[in-house]
Amino acid sequence: MKNLVVIVLAALLSGCCRQSAEELRLPGDYVTTLAGTHSDYSFSTGNTYPAVAVPWGMNFWTPQTGKMGDGWIYTYGAHTIRGLKQTHQPSPWINDYGQFSLMPVCGKGKIDEEARQSWFSHQSETAKPYYYSVYLADHDVVAEMAPTERAAIMRFTFPESDESGIVIDAFDRGSQLKMLDERTIAGYTTRNSGGVPENFRNYFVVRFDKQIESYRFYDGKRPSDGNGVTGEHALAGIYFTTHRGERVTVRTASSFISEEQAIRNLETELGGDDFDAVKGKAQCRWNEVLGRIEVSGGTEEQYRTFYSCLYRSTLFPRKFYEINAEGKPVHYSPYNGEILPGYMYTDTGFWDTFRSLFPLLNLVYPSVGAEIQAGLANAYRESGFLPEWASPGHRGCMVGNNSASVVADAILKGITPEEDIATLYEAMLAGRSKVHSMVSSTGRWGHEYYNTLGYVPYDVDIPENVARTLEYAYDDWCIAQVAKLLGRAEDVRILEEASRNYGNLFDPETKLMRGRNTDGTFQSPFSPYKWGDAYTEGNAWHYTWSVFHDIGGLSDLMGGKAEFGKMLDSVFVVPPIYDDSYYGVRIHEITEMQVANMGNYAHGNQPAQHIIYLYNYIGQPWKTQFWTREVMDRLYSAKPDGYCGDEDNGQTSAWYVFSALGFYPVCPGTDEYVVGSPLFRKAVIHLENGENIVIEAPGNSPENRYVNKMTVDGEVSEKTFLKYDDLRNGAKVRFDMQKEPDKERGTKTGDVPYSMSDRTHSS
Repeated sequence: MKNLVVIVLAALLSGCCRQSAEELRLPGDYVTTLAGTHSDYSFSTGNTYPAVAVPWGMNFWTPQTGKMGDGWIYTYGAHTIRGLKQTHQPSPWINDYGQFSLMPVCGKGKIDEEARQSWFSHQSETAKPYYYSVYLADHDVVAEMAPTERAAIMRFTFPESDESGIVIDAFDRGSQLKMLDERTIAGYTTRNSGGVPENFRNYFVVRFDKQIESYRFYDGKRPSDGNGVTGEHALAGIYFTTHRGERVTVRTASSFISEEQAIRNLETELGGDDFDAVKGKAQCRWNEVLGRIEVSGGTEEQYRTFYSCLYRSTLFPRKFYEINAEGKPVHYSPYNGEILPGYMYTDTGFWDTFRSLFPLLNLVYPSVGAEIQAGLANAYRESGFLPEWASPGHRGCMVGNNSASVVADAILKGITPEEDIATLYEAMLAGRSKVHSMVSSTGRWGHEYYNTLGYVPYDVDIPENVARTLEYAYDDWCIAQVAKLLGRAEDVRILEEASRNYGNLFDPETKLMRGRNTDGTFQSPFSPYKWGDAYTEGNAWHYTWSVFHDIGGLSDLMGGKAEFGKMLDSVFVVPPIYDDSYYGVRIHEITEMQVANMGNYAHGNQPAQHIIYLYNYIGQPWKTQFWTREVMDRLYSAKPDGYCGDEDNGQTSAWYVFSALGFYPVCPGTDEYVVGSPLFRKAVIHLENGENIVIEAPGNSPENRYVNKMTVDGEVSEKTFLKYDDLRNGAKVRFDMQKEPDKERGTKTGDVPYSMSDRTHSS
């Protein structure tokens, strides 16, 4: 096959999905949604599920192999499917909410998930972003589905039987199903995993193109007489006679607002389209979104990996708003339970995604970023806090106040709607001095200590105190950049001073970040290999580098660039030993670090993912180039075990997308991207403003991973970073690649990326 992806973007944007004359594949055809699904509780190769969706859609659909309530909805090693499930799950660790499922069956007694499950094979399964198909052997049924943003269409090909049917499962913990007419079932589910008000419901409607001949409702395993059931666990068996090969089409949609809105979503999004039309529109939408980035000059496997990662990068955060009868966006608030105007997005954890997922959206999909920021302003208005982990409302997970990074980067890049900037600035400032009364990960736990001592102490029963301090310091720097933009001089002074708090936890003896007690002494005993405790899902070797805004200052603390380089080298040299005494068990992130065979570098978890790029700050960019290729080549693929840890809502995927393009946003909030080693011989980013970023590396190959020369719009640049303003107006970046490292290029003071301590280099 030719190593070329040809996309006529104008045709895609106009809704035409025809391929070029060469009959080459479109980007959506390179995607496998099964990447990362060969995972379990003890070992993650992604912890993903095959989401059948449109980009950022409110509802996803997926085949369900796990039992009801199991966060591992679909695992590649499973043998049976229990249903086709509407899901809003961002992660198995966060679990799901607002879910229900449909399962075609042959036999009237097969209602509960054990009785109705069917064996299947991956050989009889097709998994695309816009289409899923599987043969359910125990029922002799082919099941297919295709998505819209808030609805889906399913097509079931039945055998000859007078007991063909579909089981609708509204799940337990409170649900309802009822007949609306001879072809339509409505219902709601309340099942959730937290982060919802008392009145939370996901209303749904299921409409058949074939008249229902008989039906039976159940509450759990207990049959219920009549035309509906409201109880702990509502189920329904819907039956009709079919001849062999007969297709039954099912249309379904849901709403967090009302049953009436669910019907509106069904009618407006599906209309009179048949299955193939819905599938075709979803396919076109994916090709439009994925086609924003064209890559060529790579291998088939690299295309598959790149576009599978880009697919994952454009799923979350998902829309949590709907369109009312007047055509206006409205949303059910997961913060106060009211129906309110405007946008809302959810299902993301900023501790993960502030690093590269949101910078990718801001560069390539700014119109989506603008809606997200408007939604964040609404979240603050409705709850008094910016979310840190939302699913759908505030959830208690991870640390930091990284909403500041997500908000600041968008404001500074001109993404945020003008009318929301003041509210979001107020929200960032407010988050510095309070913590949510019920969700300690929202706001700043330990802010009293941080704002007085300059760090969160080790001895005050606030876990992960080093991680919190380092992230709060970076977040303060982010807010300071917005304060500069708004002309808030006194705020700038206070925030910039606070952003230096990272230095309060630097231990000159070990040259690592170390927990510190209220009396100023460092924690003792101390092991740099101890996971957790003062850190979050990592150890001192991972978290010491979380000074995104002032790598130069960190280098000075370590004794200069030479010492910094030795410490950075050590991350990859020290053996993958660990201390799991804080957890009491070896958590899966530890195992994933071990098996990668890269010393104590743990790419499978987010705190370490920027480390490789830090060699640019000390005049050793060739080491960045070496390690970025190593990670892309060894730790990523489009296979079911294609990730080296949790994929985490697009963050680990966005790292690959950026790195394959040849640059990475080490410090969101600056206007810079740090240069690595481009993977393809050519890439084109089609910006929403009509301009293009063209990245060429014609001499690229697996052997030629080192940059010899970089030009930007024809001008030679010795710098090891690219500027946002240069890229967003359209740019042509060319890399000359070679086999041996160039140890002269990018070594001068002015060549290195931004650090706060370097007053000659401002962001």
